[in-house]
Amino acid sequence: MEIKVLGTGCSKCKKLYQNSRRAMEMAGLEGKVVKVEDMGEISSYAVLMTPALVIDEEVVSMGKALSAGDIVQLLEEREEK
Repeated sequence: MEIKVLGTGCSKCKKLYQNSRRAMEMAGLEGKVVKVEDMGEISSYAVLMTPALVIDEEVVSMGKALSAGDIVQLLEEREEK
């Protein structure tokens, strides 16, 4: 599993990155969390607002610094599919 946090390094972006790392630990999942700060790569996801959260190449959230608990819920929903 791969989580990408898209953003230019603002405080919300940093918080989302921290919460994403924490969520992976809480869920007991193997994978990596990557920060994407390159505007060219960010624009390739067609996001309208940052920070954005991408799980396995699917944009699942934009414009919010989700809590670790919210991210765990998204991860668990993906595992069920």
